[in-house]
Amino acid sequence: MHERTHSEIGAASSAENIFEVPPRDPDEKRKKDDQPNVPPARYPSRSGSSKYDFVKVKVWLGENADHYYVLSRFLLSRMLTVTKIPNHVAIKIALELKKLLVDNSLLDVSQSDLEANLFKLMERRGYGEEYINRYKMMTRFHHQRVPLVILVCGTACTGKSTVATQLAQRLNLPNVLHTDMVHELIRTSTDAPLTSTPVWARDFNSPEELIKEFCRECRIVRKGLAGDLKKAMKDGKPIIIEGIHLDPSIYLMDEEKKDSIDKSAEEPENKILGSQENNPDIAKNCSSEKGTSQAEESSSSQAEESKHATDPPLASSETKEKMPNETELQNTTAIKKEKTAADPITIPIVLRMAEFDHKALLEEWIATRAIGDKSLMQDRQKLINNLKTIQDYLCSFKPQGIHVVNISASTFTQTLDSLHNYLLQCIEHGVSDASKAEKLAQEN
Repeated sequence: MHERTHSEIGAASSAENIFEVPPRDPDEKRKKDDQPNVPPARYPSRSGSSKYDFVKVKVWLGENADHYYVLSRFLLSRMLTVTKIPNHVAIKIALELKKLLVDNSLLDVSQSDLEANLFKLMERRGYGEEYINRYKMMTRFHHQRVPLVILVCGTACTGKSTVATQLAQRLNLPNVLHTDMVHELIRTSTDAPLTSTPVWARDFNSPEELIKEFCRECRIVRKGLAGDLKKAMKDGKPIIIEGIHLDPSIYLMDEEKKDSIDKSAEEPENKILGSQENNPDIAKNCSSEKGTSQAEESSSSQAEESKHATDPPLASSETKEKMPNETELQNTTAIKKEKTAADPITIPIVLRMAEFDHKALLEEWIATRAIGDKSLMQDRQKLINNLKTIQDYLCSFKPQGIHVVNISASTFTQTLDSLHNYLLQCIEHGVSDASKAEKLAQEN
């Protein structure tokens, strides 16, 4: 009797732990069955979604503190990542700064006070003077709105898209343009002389003829990018362009030389190579070109000023006679402004891969594309040779100062770190030039 009672109690206990005790009322049971099996809601703890996520901190700008922005932990962490602070550390520093300000009721702070507290937190975590200087430099870069154009050049399977995307994340750059998409858009929507067969998949009598056609297509794509480039120049926004249809020399020449090359399409190869040898600007790692938007902006401002000068209907003949002199003065002033304006920073990068590794990737790439085009599979060696010719052409700019980077899967992370450093150096050089130009403009 005792054992039976014990087993019953054990069974009841097990059943109570595993199954729900059925309700006595049948209607109550039916109501329970009709309810969906939804797990109980878990509300975040106070520490998980704390007040730091909802309290706004205003950061005031300018000497008179007449403008402000709301502090964003996300944007601040991205800015810290640009200085080469690891992403997880940058997120922690941004959170610590927000906590410090909110806990001390500093909901209205100046930019200088914000940076002073930020730099202390950076130093406390071991990211001292070197990283602080980078932060200050990038702040000046965004404040001055210096246009930045990064070109990632190379043939197929050299990692252009991956490198461009990774650099955009590291440098917090939002715009990445792909020349393949631009090339296809121009080919299908305009009457530009472009064929559906890529230039490296066609037959040519000589390598020179191949390069001549390659340069011609690069110039057409450059015209297709003109709108995006002009907007970047006008707004002072950075942009990354990647793809095969990138001839770095075209982007490093001034507008006059590019126009002369566009007009003489019969001899593009000799003209381009000759202009590189005679142009000392191409020998610089961080080269600059004058943005066309600056010239257009100055000319439009001249037209606007001239319009206002002639607006009064009762202008006397004596006033009209003086107008040419005033226009000349306006032109002179505009020229001075144009000369002292900050030039855009143009940074071309050519990606190169070891021949054995590159050939293996190309064969795999060709095999994938050849599923829809059997001619590619048959002319595999011709395509590989053409791509190698184009790569040799792009790498030939190295003596003129174009940055050529060796890409390898085993050292890819180190290569990204090296490119990150290189781009920061180029940006610092451009910011320094912009500061000198701004100072010269103020003196004049």
